[in-house]
Amino acid sequence: MIVPVEIVLRGRDSAVTDSLVIPHGEAATWDDAVVRELLVEVLRAIGRAEDPTVSPDRAVMLQGFSWIVEPLDGQVVIAVEIPMGAAVAGPLPIEQAELDQRISRVLRAERRDVGPKTVH
Repeated sequence: MIVPVEIVLRGRDSAVTDSLVIPHGEAATWDDAVVRELLVEVLRAIGRAEDPTVSPDRAVMLQGFSWIVEPLDGQVVIAVEIPMGAAVAGPLPIEQAELDQRISRVLRAERRDVGPKTVH
């Protein structure tokens, strides 16, 4: 699936558009691994908008950003914001509550698997 994304970087007054290739069929069939891949690709797209020379396989941690799933014309978009800018990906043909739950599970798993193991 090709997912359009619009990106606005902090301090700039125009948007950049990109297309993300998510080779896993329609959004309603995605599992949590594919949703994770989409989030990673959205964050990489923001990085490419800032610096087009950055590696396309740049490592990404799913931490330190805000997100929301919003309805749009019978589908949904995902809005992501990080300190360097924001992106809106979609529209995606999936129920808002379902995608919201999947993203929440992905981010909980990321915190559990990648986050610090001690507190002090």
